[in-house]
Amino acid sequence: MTLRIAVLASGRGTNLRAILQATADGTLDAEVVGVFSDKPGAPALRYAPEDRRWGYRPSHFGDKTRYEAALADAIDATRPDWVVCAGYMRILGDAFIERFRGRMLNIHPSLLPKYPGLYTHARAVAAHDAEHGASIHFVTPELDAGAVIAQVRIPILPRESPDKLAERLLPREHALMLAVLRLACDGALAEQGDIALYNGQPLLNPLSLDSTDRLVP
Repeated sequence: MTLRIAVLASGRGTNLRAILQATADGTLDAEVVGVFSDKPGAPALRYAPEDRRWGYRPSHFGDKTRYEAALADAIDATRPDWVVCAGYMRILGDAFIERFRGRMLNIHPSLLPKYPGLYTHARAVAAHDAEHGASIHFVTPELDAGAVIAQVRIPILPRESPDKLAERLLPREHALMLAVLRLACDGALAEQGDIALYNGQPLLNPLSLDSTDRLVP
């Protein structure tokens, strides 16, 4: 069965573009059923057909509660199997998250639990870390604290700037996202409490994306 994916994005939509390309070339058995943004001018929205895009500022609804209720209703109307936060830059409220709990993923540009929040590349460089990376985790009410499903790692090069590090990491983020969504297509992922399940077993450590874009323990 083709996986139905709703995507939340606030910016360029590079992960969304990677997902759409994979669905088009047949390497991901999924359909993007809607693209949702808190910025009506977000470039990510241009990748979705007009009848599958939803972009409103929270101020349009008067407050966060009304905005998130409208957003959740719009997502629900697309009947998604999974909701993917791909560069969505707003912190979502508890009620919204609970509505989609267990089928909501976020990609974060750090090796969680290191560097939740913003400016992850700069923080990794400033700390003189030897490596950096990205994580995909289940979304929970606490910021970037849900169970991590998989990660990808890259070395930080000598005298590398945060911008250059971000540029090098981005294609590996895309590969990580697609690999995790393939697991979702296979029915291999679930959440139980605060634990990620992989093929029905607790995932004690995140899966790792290798150089061939395969996820390995």
